[in-house]
Amino acid sequence: MAIEVRIPTILRTYTGGAKAVDAEGATLDELISNLESLHPGLKDRLIDQGNLRRFVNVYLNDEDVRFLGGLGTPVSDGDTVTVLPAVAGG
Repeated sequence: MAIEVRIPTILRTYTGGAKAVDAEGATLDELISNLESLHPGLKDRLIDQGNLRRFVNVYLNDEDVRFLGGLGTPVSDGDTVTVLPAVAGG
């Protein structure tokens, strides 16, 4: 099962510069664990104390996963997961 994960510029050092990578898993948590095995260090940038980091937004097919079930959100072959760091400023 291949799921495309779109990686923001700031995290591409973990993916060798790739804008998107493929990963596998039945849930977002499994997908992130698979990403970690393929691209070490990435999981620590996405998860803190068992939850998504506060300033990292993750979307499954353009839907915020925080409203879909968080790390337990089911993912399927052909889905697209987009990781976006929250931007603040003024």
